[in-house]
Amino acid sequence: MKVIPLADRVLVKIEKTESKTASGIIIPDTAQEKTQIAAVIAVGTDTEKIKVKAGQRVMYDKYAGTQVKIDGEEHLILKAEDVIAVIE
Repeated sequence: MKVIPLADRVLVKIEKTESKTASGIIIPDTAQEKTQIAAVIAVGTDTEKIKVKAGQRVMYDKYAGTQVKIDGEEHLILKAEDVIAVIE
């Protein structure tokens, strides 16, 4: 399935967090904090508002976006204003 965001929307793939601490303790999914880092997969057509490109890693607001599953993997559709930083 191919998803193409519209207007000022950005499609990102959520990065998985480590389920084990440095000392080897396994953290269950229910106790993990929600990750706020994702890779940009596709961008909408409003190039004036969107400042990121496909392939970049970004940080986004904690409760932003709409979750979608594409080919069994978690993705988010975010508004461009919900992207708060580019990670290099």
